[in-house]
Amino acid sequence: MSTPRILIIEDEKLIRWSLRQRFEEEGYRVDEAENGPEGLEKLESGVFDLVMLDYKLPGMTGLEVLRQIRAGDEDIVVLMMTAYSNVEDAVEAMRLGAFDYVSKPFNMDELMLTVAKALETTRLKREVRDFRAQMKKEFGFDRILGKCPQIVRLFGMIQDVAESGASTVFLRGESGTGKDLVAKAIHYNSDRANRPFMNITCTAISEALLESELFGHERGAFTDAKQQKKGLFELADHGTVFLDEVGDMPLNLQAKLLRFLEEKTFRRVGGVKDIAVDVRIIAATNRDLEKLIADGQFREDLYYRINIIPIELPPLRERGDDIRIIAEFFVDQFATEFRRGPRQISDAGVQKLKEYGWPGNVRELRNTIERAVLFCKNGTIEAADLTIGPTVAARPTLVPTDIPADGISIQDIEERLVRKALEQTENNQTRAAKLLRLSRDQLRYRMERYGML
Repeated sequence: MSTPRILIIEDEKLIRWSLRQRFEEEGYRVDEAENGPEGLEKLESGVFDLVMLDYKLPGMTGLEVLRQIRAGDEDIVVLMMTAYSNVEDAVEAMRLGAFDYVSKPFNMDELMLTVAKALETTRLKREVRDFRAQMKKEFGFDRILGKCPQIVRLFGMIQDVAESGASTVFLRGESGTGKDLVAKAIHYNSDRANRPFMNITCTAISEALLESELFGHERGAFTDAKQQKKGLFELADHGTVFLDEVGDMPLNLQAKLLRFLEEKTFRRVGGVKDIAVDVRIIAATNRDLEKLIADGQFREDLYYRINIIPIELPPLRERGDDIRIIAEFFVDQFATEFRRGPRQISDAGVQKLKEYGWPGNVRELRNTIERAVLFCKNGTIEAADLTIGPTVAARPTLVPTDIPADGISIQDIEERLVRKALEQTENNQTRAAKLLRLSRDQLRYRMERYGML
């Protein structure tokens, strides 16, 4: 933050002078006003980090001035001053949003400490405001790239959801299709944008820790619970909680999540008091929940509760010319980031991208373009600069060329390929994943899906 600027609204000239002298010694910039209207006029014409506001002003009281300040700028910090300190005045000033309340005559050293804390509060408020503005820009609807029919429908749906009061949204799609981007677009383009966006991946931590992260815990609830902790649902009040990979949530927690979704209340681990909050839940998964329900691994009642507004994200391989649009966006992004100058992709390069199956979807395409921009030696990215798996035409034919009259299961073919790859590599998961053009995590997900783990 630049040199802090303080406005003193005080009708006594001697007090204004003494405060100005001390503030300027501390390196602050100072403006003065001797009444409320003059102070409000200065606030309209300049940006201040702190207002020193007298309670007793001629014509217009300090509390009336405070109300108008708050109506115009919620971030600016106001420090009330008075020679007639009483509890009622202090309570009313704090209710209206004053940072603190100081009595005359001042102890200047104590006052300077209070001013320093107030200015730090202003700095933090403005950082949060700037961060939220940046998030809204970064996750605006225009960041969802593409023109294919699926994306046009997706765009319309998430715009409607963001503008609605819908409290539960369900995102489905393969890994790397951008479920986290859609979740943030919904949040930062809604009336919840100024409240927290909390993100947790349900597979990333143990069941016991996941429960504590979601619901919080009371002091002494378990061995390491040395103090009370608020969970994500409580911290995100009036905001959004994004539950990624909800299909992997343990059954015990699924029951507690269901209760929360139905009642909008929860208890901290070890607690006895119900806590009510208002949060939007965005759940996401790349798993087949219907199969998990049939296998007894996911609660059917929870499925129906989160499936109120289902949004399906299409895989990249089904998005046609969107591949070029997204690739060109990443080219521009990484060319700027790496200071490589303008870059473009040749038609042959685009064709190579379109012929690939993209098991890792947009995330894999992003990584591919990042490598190409980094190592390309001229302004055009050719097909040879794109390090990806073999094209569709070059892949060995491992599936029937004709589909039987009674149909065939894609899942069965995928399971056979996974088993064959593990067999050929003597159960070396890293090598098997490489054979299938998958990441190791993608392979392990399929192994778990087909009961191989």
